[in-house]
Amino acid sequence: MSFSIKQSGLASCMNATNCGLHKRSPLTICRSSFSPSLSLENIPPKTNLSVSKPLHVSSIESIGKEKRPAFHCKAYEADKSQPIEAAAVEVKPEAAKRVKIGIYFATWWALNVVFNIYNKKVLNAYPYPWLTSTLSLACGSLMMLISWATRIAETPQTDFEFWKTLFPVAVAHTIGHVAATVSMSKVAVSFTHIIKSGEPAFSVLVSRFLLGETFPPSVYLSLVPIIGGCALAAVTELNFNMTGFMGAMISNLAFVFRNIFSKKGMKGKSVSGMNYYACLSMLSLLILTPFAVAVEGPQMWAAGWQKALSEIGPQFVWWVAAQSIFYHLYNQVSYMSLDEISPLTFSVGNTMKRISVIVSSIIIFHTPVQPVNALGAAIAVLGTFLYSQVSDLVTINCA
Repeated sequence: MSFSIKQSGLASCMNATNCGLHKRSPLTICRSSFSPSLSLENIPPKTNLSVSKPLHVSSIESIGKEKRPAFHCKAYEADKSQPIEAAAVEVKPEAAKRVKIGIYFATWWALNVVFNIYNKKVLNAYPYPWLTSTLSLACGSLMMLISWATRIAETPQTDFEFWKTLFPVAVAHTIGHVAATVSMSKVAVSFTHIIKSGEPAFSVLVSRFLLGETFPPSVYLSLVPIIGGCALAAVTELNFNMTGFMGAMISNLAFVFRNIFSKKGMKGKSVSGMNYYACLSMLSLLILTPFAVAVEGPQMWAAGWQKALSEIGPQFVWWVAAQSIFYHLYNQVSYMSLDEISPLTFSVGNTMKRISVIVSSIIIFHTPVQPVNALGAAIAVLGTFLYSQVSDLVTINCA
């Protein structure tokens, strides 16, 4: 990098500096400005100043007793908007942020896989999805209350208006959670997640027919592989069950409404991340408990518990505890990651999460899969990824 500064350039720079001296702060960073005290008397009329290295004038002080504010010049590369040394400093925070997001994603996927494995084990031995769903919410609520009491986590500042706007979100979350658990109690984990990958189709249809929103043709076209893949996987599923299929479909619809209510009601609220999900879990627990008692009841729970202990042994208690703990942890990490990334990155991560759950559950539970069934699952997941890409482009263009 080289600089060539002529006398006329120095003079114009000095004049501009003198004119704006009273308007500027004591320290100014510019590309071609020097201290107004720089004398040009010793520079020959046709002298050019050339250097082969970046020019950096750290400080220029006037000769005499009185010192005036110094002006700094820093070298810029042609394609950079910041000084070279400042640009170099920005690399470390950006790299650290990427590492942090990567850790969030890896933890999120791992916790979700572990939850689905233990959840399916519990439901196979103890087919009471309403109680299982209730225990998941209760465990998470207890964990957060302990965290707040011991000041491991900061206690959120809430008011009546906060809980009022959170209520419809909690209702939708409760329905979606129970419906997904009912689905997994009837069909394979992989099948439930294949159907749940069709959630973007529900989002577009609900927004179009209930909210009156319109989308470009590219968004509608991206739904074709999602719907087609889910249909192909459902038709070729060896252990198809209508209750399990409808549970996954209802879960999709409920979570779409949860997202809509959350976007509309939580704007400007200071509670976010894991504290937001903790409050959501507690309110959902209050909503779900009476319904769980009415649908299944303590007598059925007690009889089923004794049967599961006699067949599985004491490790069944660990299965129940593990599925409850890991359910809260994976949701908590997902909400924490949403604070750090864009919705597009989150949706891509959610798609990859489903792939990891589908593959791991097929391997662990030895789920029989036909080639056509696997093809339908792959098409549905690919369609979900394409939808996330297209919808993000539409958002950018609208903005």
